[in-house]
Amino acid sequence: MNKSTLLIAGIASGLLLNSCSNKENNKNTDTNLNDSIKETFSIANLVEEVKTVPDSVIEYLHAQHHSHKVLERRTIPIGYETSNMKYWKNYVKKVEELPVINPGPGEYVHVMEGQKNGYQNLVIGITETFPGGAPPMHTHEGEESHVLLEGEILYAMGDTIFTVKAPYIINIPPMVPHAFKNIGKKTANLVVIFPTNVWKYDVVDYFPFDKKENKNLHNHKH
Repeated sequence: MNKSTLLIAGIASGLLLNSCSNKENNKNTDTNLNDSIKETFSIANLVEEVKTVPDSVIEYLHAQHHSHKVLERRTIPIGYETSNMKYWKNYVKKVEELPVINPGPGEYVHVMEGQKNGYQNLVIGITETFPGGAPPMHTHEGEESHVLLEGEILYAMGDTIFTVKAPYIINIPPMVPHAFKNIGKKTANLVVIFPTNVWKYDVVDYFPFDKKENKNLHNHKH
């Protein structure tokens, strides 16, 4: 085999390897793109929510604020220790370290309860709300704030349905039934904040995002 033949063979081999490398890179890019609309943070610490039947006091409280029936109260299971707040690292909580709950299809929440993390009156959650993901319609005894820096969310608050594009902060009054749905193309990391140190919410017997409910969406879109 002469030098010219060897040179041509070498170039062809190089092109083939480069082509395979490009295909692999494209494959990895596609995988990363697909992953980008899924988890932003790990949901390996998934735990089952504690669900209890509402008593007459809870039912009476709901009856004072809306017409929906309360189905159950949900809380975080016990079993992880309260931070002793002795060293600086006790003041930092990585999202991946938090327990994760799955309130509804495509909706995961990393929950930091105040009572277990050194706060006297604060609970914070960060969601993994996948495209199309939504929690059930629910209420909280206290007020709540939602903060989103990127994405578009369909909201239901009481009898009103509307959409909001990030960045935004939403004020949700106490005992107002509400839910939200990610109508964007990427996972929405919504930050939810409560002025209490225990995570709990009550699920009601109404889901606002059925097809029949969305016919008036454009009339409420902002």
